[in-house]
Amino acid sequence: MQSKKQALLCAAYALEKKALNVRILEVTGISTLTDYLLIASGRSDRQVQAIAESIRLGMKEEHKTSPLAVEGVSEGRWVLLDYGDVMVHIFQEPVREFYDLDGLWSEAPEVPLPEEESPGKAAEAG
Repeated sequence: MQSKKQALLCAAYALEKKALNVRILEVTGISTLTDYLLIASGRSDRQVQAIAESIRLGMKEEHKTSPLAVEGVSEGRWVLLDYGDVMVHIFQEPVREFYDLDGLWSEAPEVPLPEEESPGKAAEAG
């Protein structure tokens, strides 16, 4: 699956669970770790966990893709889903502000999210 399409699908699954401030940053050429960073926020540990689970299950069940690694689900403050070419970071807002990945990667171009994103529309866009 193309990396950009995968990032858009992950964003769509996050938005289904009402994720806040969802951003996809293209870090190709800036980072050797990944091509895209998806950064999103939730209001509580339960919402952060639900967003992560929505992405994980949606990608697994509908696209036969599982993360290479998952970190932070039990705490629900900062969850990382590593899909190789796409890294998904889901934060509680105060944790997001503290670590400021948005600022750290400020030179990376942002991938626009299609309006009213859904997994079906994301698959078409990618």
